[in-house]
Amino acid sequence: MPKLDKVLYTAKAHTTGGRDGKSRTDDGQLDVKLTSPGKGGGTNPEQLFAAGWSACFIGAMKAGAAQMKIALSPEVAVDAEVDLGTSSGAYTLQARLNVSIPGMDKKQAQDLVNLAHTICPYSRATHGNIEVTTNIV
Repeated sequence: MPKLDKVLYTAKAHTTGGRDGKSRTDDGQLDVKLTSPGKGGGTNPEQLFAAGWSACFIGAMKAGAAQMKIALSPEVAVDAEVDLGTSSGAYTLQARLNVSIPGMDKKQAQDLVNLAHTICPYSRATHGNIEVTTNIV
């Protein structure tokens, strides 16, 4: 497991009540009511994970496009779907990243997505730990 050479940023959140509680970041920019999936009235951890991963993945695609020396449309989008389920009696996740890169052919888009998976910390953290499918849409 790789150890950080240098910490660039530390996110801090205080959570009470678990899945049916609330969570707030130390800077107050995020202050959410948490609810279990399907309950309504709040956000669940899988939604937060999907939002964070999709945002990070777009950043990784921008970095990858710069490495590949190709232009990336500002209209690039990632729709992340994170499933919570069970496998062999244990809770687990699986995910789909549906990537839209307007104006880019499918092969180049797939090459960029493959590179982004090696750059994105979320992708690196989940690699080999959960099932992840990437779709170019």
